[in-house]
Parts: sequence; C-alpha cells; structure tokens
Amino acid sequence: MPSTHSIASLAKRVEGMVKPERFAHILRVVELSEKIARANGLDMGAAGLAALLHDAARDLPAEELYRLAPPENQTEQNHPLSVHGRAARKLASDWGVGDPEVLEAIEGHVYGVAPQHLIGMVVYVADIAEPGREVNQDIRELALSGKLLEAYRKAVVAKVEYLESKGIEVHPRTLAAYQELAGAGEEKR
Repeated sequence: MPSTHSIASLAKRVEGMVKPERFAHILRVVELSEKIARANGLDMGAAGLAALLHDAARDLPAEELYRLAPPENQTEQNHPLSVHGRAARKLASDWGVGDPEVLEAIEGHVYGVAPQHLIGMVVYVADIAEPGREVNQDIRELALSGKLLEAYRKAVVAKVEYLESKGIEVHPRTLAAYQELAGAGEEKR
C-alpha cells in the first residue's frame, strides 16, 4: 500500500488530469468507498486508493484512452469511454500501484467484477451511488448497512437497465457480471 505521502502525490496527479467536477466526484467516491469498506469489514486503504484512481483517465481524449487501453471488442471501439477503467488501471500501474486487488477494482468500476472481488464491488457501488449523483440512495444504504453483495447486485442491474433505457450498448463484461449475479441470486432462493 502506498504511503500517505505517495497517496497525496497520486491525488495531485489525478486532480491535474480531470475536470474540477470530476475530481469532486472522485473525492465523494473515495469517502463513500472507505465508509462501505468499514461497514463490510474490508480494507479501507485499498478501497480508498482504488476509488482515488478509478476515474483518473475519464477526461482524456479518445486517442489517449486508446493508447493506454486499446479496444478489445466492438463495444469498446464504438464507445471510447468504455475503456477509461482499463486506461486508469494502466496509469495507476505506471505510477507504482502494484496491488492486484486495487488495480482490478480500478478497471472493474466500469464493467463490473466477479462477486468474489470485494474491493471491486465497493468501488463499483460507491461510483454509482455517491451522494452527488442524487440517485441510488437505496443501493448506498444497503452497502453501508453491511449488505455489499446485495447492493452490488442492485447496482449492476441498475446500470444495465439504465444503459438499455438510453439505447447504449452494454459492454460484454458488464453483461457477464449481470448474468453471474442473476445466477447467484437464483441459487440463494
């Protein structure tokens, strides 16, 4: 885990790469990620670090996104922003972040992660449910009450339904997470 000093320098790097409103969002995601991690008995430092870096590449032009994370499928070719998580993972790695759990959470905040990836679930939920978005309060409350998997399942469903309602192509990895969670939900019944 990076030292406090290096976390501060990472925060400065991220702040210099994104618009002010994006950085404000990132800080809200950091705060919520740490609270969700605490509520679920998880590593707050890992959650906070992944949250700090999750949108580092979000405001980069398409050419730079593709340089950092070349498209792997037609969805990514059609939607440059769909690679911003992989691009942010590459930046984080280049900046010295080596924790695979943190790196996977950074990448997975766009697509979703396997339900065994707890820090990834934390960041995914915090990203879509942070208070500044003014939506998904029910998901935030579930996560803060120690029901991370339930919150994550609702978050993935909400994202898929939102994308479909807007006529936006759903990334294959998001569909895979959605289907895995639907299967997990059926097994628990």
